[in-house]
Amino acid sequence: MAIRVFITDDHYMVVEGIRSLLQHEKNIEWMGHAMNAVSCMAFLQQQQPDVIFMDINLPDKSGIDLCKEVKVKYPAIHVIGLSSFNQQSYIQKMVDNGASGYVLKNATREELIEAIESVMAGNRFLSTEAAVTIKKKENSETPVITRREKEVLVLIADGLTNAEIAEKLFISITTVDTHRKNLLAKFDVRNTATLIRMAVHHQFI
Repeated sequence: MAIRVFITDDHYMVVEGIRSLLQHEKNIEWMGHAMNAVSCMAFLQQQQPDVIFMDINLPDKSGIDLCKEVKVKYPAIHVIGLSSFNQQSYIQKMVDNGASGYVLKNATREELIEAIESVMAGNRFLSTEAAVTIKKKENSETPVITRREKEVLVLIADGLTNAEIAEKLFISITTVDTHRKNLLAKFDVRNTATLIRMAVHHQFI
């Protein structure tokens, strides 16, 4: 019996790419796609696939949250996280919310098929790069920051603007902005809120 596969992703090229890679596989039945969380849940009320490839960044809801919702309502469905982000936090959160696997959007046809077959066999599947990331010890990921970056970080956490930080530390706004960008890069995050959360986690503040 063919494995029924569905994808939830708001990028049409990604959907088409995966569909084209899998459409000629005899043991895989392509059930279609949804562009957002609402459409995905609406589809599942009518039909349930065996496997859902789920983007973690959807326009209406985080794929991480959607994964949890799907697993609560339809525990038999195997969810495989799909992302261009190879970050430990994303991978771990998807797994914690019930995902059976995690693949990156640069996955090969062989990797996609292996992921489908692995989760259907009751195993967890992580793409090679994701597996390496998840195995890294937390301690080895603690960023190394300078004394000045630490000062800027504390003031960011206190809610000060770049201009206020510049005035307090007697440096230019451009320098503060550079420190802020360096901190985001070192902590491998995309926004200030996540930066502060990670800084607390690593006990910098």
